[in-house]
Amino acid sequence: MTDLIPLIDSHCHIVFSTFEKDREEVALRWRNAGVKSLLHACVEPSEIPAIKLLADKFKELRYSVGVHPLDIQYWNSQTLDILRMAALDDYRVVAIGELGLDLFKAKNLNDQLSVLLPQLKLANDLDLPVIVHCRDAANEMLEVFNNLSSEGACPKGVMHCWSGNTNEMRSFLDLGFYISFSGNITFSKSKDIHECAKEVPSNRFLVETDSPFLSPVPNRGKRNEPSYVKFVAEKIADLRGENFSVVAQRSTSNARRLFGLP
Repeated sequence: MTDLIPLIDSHCHIVFSTFEKDREEVALRWRNAGVKSLLHACVEPSEIPAIKLLADKFKELRYSVGVHPLDIQYWNSQTLDILRMAALDDYRVVAIGELGLDLFKAKNLNDQLSVLLPQLKLANDLDLPVIVHCRDAANEMLEVFNNLSSEGACPKGVMHCWSGNTNEMRSFLDLGFYISFSGNITFSKSKDIHECAKEVPSNRFLVETDSPFLSPVPNRGKRNEPSYVKFVAEKIADLRGENFSVVAQRSTSNARRLFGLP
């Protein structure tokens, strides 16, 4: 039974209002599905108090602090200090992010870089991994990371909700990053992602839901939730020709190693 094998949802957003009416039931379902730990990603600083309250309520939850590239309007002269203090104030903050670049929905690269670079420096200073959102911006992101790496200042981290190809994946792996697969891996047209799942080293991949977004088959089109991470792991097992238990255990071990999750 898959619900007896420990899983970690390495990226979710259950603070969103879409979970307001049934969050307890959602938690019961993730526990019944074998999800032993969750990493709650932050998209902008005003979320932090509410996410912290969720961590008080759900003891298996850890979280990040950061500013998403599509939420840079929330960045101001005080934001970096707010993120720093939040990370230092609570041991349950295990990462900086969700940060990154998104040139699919926005073309303001310089503005996004002005928010990304200070967060990467903060992560490096605090020795915390980063959660990276990268959409239609692999080359630009690789340039940032290669420059930091040449200075010995590139933080570790994960490329979340992977949607790139194998060549891009290899470049991020060479820099030490992990690759996290989400519900889009279950879509029949996601051929590049399928090839990445087959090739990624067994010690460098994670599974996530990115809930409430990108609900996997067989629940595509519905609200996503952490219990559905098992469908992501099942698809990876199918693609790699491995047992579900092997994929679940490896992804869980990898998430614990990267983020220090319980």
